[in-house]
Amino acid sequence: LARHNPTAQNLPARLAGPSPAHWLGTDELGRDVFARVLYGARVSITVGASVVACCAALGLLVGLLSGYFGGWFDRIINAILINAFLSFPGILLAIAFAAFLGPGIEKVIMALTVTGWAAYARLTRGQVLKVKELDYVQAARSLGASHARILARHLLPNIVSPVLVQATIGMASAILAESTLSFLGLGVLAPLPSWGAMVNDARGHLFDAPHLLLFPALAVMMAVLAFNLLGDALRDWLDPRTRAQLVTLELSR
Repeated sequence: LARHNPTAQNLPARLAGPSPAHWLGTDELGRDVFARVLYGARVSITVGASVVACCAALGLLVGLLSGYFGGWFDRIINAILINAFLSFPGILLAIAFAAFLGPGIEKVIMALTVTGWAAYARLTRGQVLKVKELDYVQAARSLGASHARILARHLLPNIVSPVLVQATIGMASAILAESTLSFLGLGVLAPLPSWGAMVNDARGHLFDAPHLLLFPALAVMMAVLAFNLLGDALRDWLDPRTRAQLVTLELSR
């Protein structure tokens, strides 16, 4: 610090010492583990949010159209496309697409989107099949409302709550999938830090420097746990019966 900044020579010793960032140590190349874990959070959140947004948008569109129009279109979408993607293990299909597309953050987002949209489409289709037979939808159809108006004004606002819960839990799945792909060398390219790549790099130092593996693994665990808990809380709050029970419980205390 004093070599690069002459004014640091006048600082007290307690201020010129190592910063709290270095308390987590450094890796074999002298890189700060704390800084890389924090930067890896940005990569994981970016990938997770992008994957969830793309999967939810594609799944909502396909599920809305399939459930609303039905007939041969619904049979093709549900029996062929959705069932075909859901019949394969998601992580294995993501590994196959990532290996075909190559490493890189954009390729990871594309691979996870291709393998994850079917779950949102299946959920949206089931909600549409239930809601489109309700009285207010039938009344709007009898009054001459167009298909676009019924989809946008009557169906979409009433089916979006389960999709939001699925998207919140899907963030945890996307972060875990991105870490898995990076651990296998199919995810984010170096030198961009990723939690999965950091765990992979630390395998050879498990016994002599376990902190290199411990902190990125804890970061993955805490992120996945946080989004799962957030999804559970959001599901309880968006359900009217569960929300009424929670409110009654709070008032009774």
